Amino acid sequence: MEQLSYSYKTTKPIDKKIHVGVVGSGDLEILLFPTEKSETSVRVCTGSDGFGDVWQNVLTRFFDRYPITADIVINDFGATPGVVYLRLTQAMEELSDEK
Repeated sequence: MEQLSYSYKTTKPIDKKIHVGVVGSGDLEILLFPTEKSETSVRVCTGSDGFGDVWQNVLTRFFDRYPITADIVINDFGATPGVVYLRLTQAMEELSDEK
């Protein structure tokens, strides 16, 4: 297991908790929490060691498009970069869902 941490300067605070995905083979879960900080912190727990640069590239691409401010926890079980980006985008849809 590898623990990775990233932080991003962001400008759009979220106002509710979000949970998408599931920890399972080839998948991951993403938890978003509102924060009072002026940046986003991302903590990744992954079973696939040695992919820190890939994680950073996917997350940077995401935050360039969606500069949300939150505390984010990602629990990964071997998801591909495409699945990671898909789940992050799914979290954005949940944020904008008016129920």
